[in-house]
Amino acid sequence: MAGCSCGNNLDFDGISVPYKRILWVIIAINALMFLVEVGGSMAADSMALRADALDFLGDSLTYGITLLAIGHPIRWRASAALFKGLTLALMGFWVLGSTLYRVFVLGVPNETIMGSIALMAFAANATSVVLLVRYRNGDANVRSVWLCSRNDAIGNLAVMVAAGVVFYTQSRWPDLVVAAGMALLFLHSSTLIIRQAMRELKEDRATTDQYEGCAARCEQDP
Repeated sequence: MAGCSCGNNLDFDGISVPYKRILWVIIAINALMFLVEVGGSMAADSMALRADALDFLGDSLTYGITLLAIGHPIRWRASAALFKGLTLALMGFWVLGSTLYRVFVLGVPNETIMGSIALMAFAANATSVVLLVRYRNGDANVRSVWLCSRNDAIGNLAVMVAAGVVFYTQSRWPDLVVAAGMALLFLHSSTLIIRQAMRELKEDRATTDQYEGCAARCEQDP
């Protein structure tokens, strides 16, 4: 019947054995780097490293959600992406609030530890980005993984720059500015994920309504 058709040009939904294997590798990388950066942030007394460690933890959990959502209907996948977007927003607000609070209590961080840990983290995230680059334009569930890994790599570079500036200035401000910038990046990415997830949920409802309308008309006019 005219106007009643199956959806075409669908975004990649993650149903791929190689993609799932890549996700397991990236989950392991993120979990390991979370432990490394938690220790490093405490040793260096760095808010930027602490923010990055939290991001690694969040990524490990959200990538697990991505794996669970793969293969389910679009409504499930979009809902999972929506949850991840909201979680990322909460992380951004937490880091931003903590940074503003610590402006008045934080001492100068150890730039050597900051830079060393950030370099390790960048290598880990750069590996993830290379593995995921072919899947960067998938559905909201898949795209959220790409955005998180990309953000992490950018954040690691920023922490390394901050460590260098701290070394030359012996000031706490570069660390705090980078932490605040990472928080804003979290919020920006969460907005992108939430918007795409909401759009996919809306399109799914419209498709369902259209299908039900087509089915009803076909029953009336076989």
